[in-house]
Amino acid sequence: MKIGFIGLGHMGSGMASNLLKAGHELTVYNRTPGKAQALFSQGARAATEVADACRGDVVITMLSNDDAVEGVTFGDGDGKGGILASLRAGATHLSMSTISIALSERLAAAHAKAGQRFVAAPVFGRPEAAAAGKLFICAGGPPDAVETCMPLFQAMGQSTFRIGDKPQHANLVKLSGNFLFATVIESLGEAMALVGKAGIDRHQYLDFLTTTLFPAPVYKTYGSIIADGHFQPAAFAAPLGFKDIRLAIAAGESLRVPMPLASLLHDRFVRLLAQPGGEQMDWSGIGQLAAQDAVGSGA
Repeated sequence: MKIGFIGLGHMGSGMASNLLKAGHELTVYNRTPGKAQALFSQGARAATEVADACRGDVVITMLSNDDAVEGVTFGDGDGKGGILASLRAGATHLSMSTISIALSERLAAAHAKAGQRFVAAPVFGRPEAAAAGKLFICAGGPPDAVETCMPLFQAMGQSTFRIGDKPQHANLVKLSGNFLFATVIESLGEAMALVGKAGIDRHQYLDFLTTTLFPAPVYKTYGSIIADGHFQPAAFAAPLGFKDIRLAIAAGESLRVPMPLASLLHDRFVRLLAQPGGEQMDWSGIGQLAAQDAVGSGA
């Protein structure tokens, strides 16, 4: 399949590499051209502008936030140079970014008006999972459009879950998932601060948790990071985690669903980002705040 790929950050570069390995013809665009060098050696073609990545069957966006996705989709103030103006009728914009439900709805409507198709397929997994083609993908959009994208999902992930025919529902599932991740990180941090202050070895404690009642990967992955105290380099930067919690709260407001734990997490991220170096930390850095609060804990 002829694919365009926009956004080659920690996640996008691994995803694009797996599309090439699966035999797809790939044209890549990134605001920082140097990030694409490794892909060129695998056979990727370079796009000098967004429009160059929109000549095929599908264009994939894997970008950091709403502003970035909105910018590459709608282009400049006159609507020129973006995906919407460049993608042929019947082709698909596959958005794999974590974005708001409001923007997802707007993108679906704009592409439908232009005779194009829009699929939202955000992913669960850290950069190492993206590189290994082991992402979990939740896809929402018109069934025929989702079906067109299935070979791409199979190249990038280990499982794809169809959420329904509304793209924004896939984005909502992703935001709810990241909210749950953050609650696990915060609760693990508090629990480890508690046992650590009592003098219990945190790694031993984590081993007990993950080999008994809490064997889920989220506890193993983030528990190890918290126990080790290694929050840099960031695989998923704290500002992105903060963004996702804000988007979850916004979704709750629009659906009239109170989310008191999300409000707590919002404040924890504000505190993390306010401290020196917080902007550069992995989002799991909120898991160290409880130990910091336990002054003199040595935990």
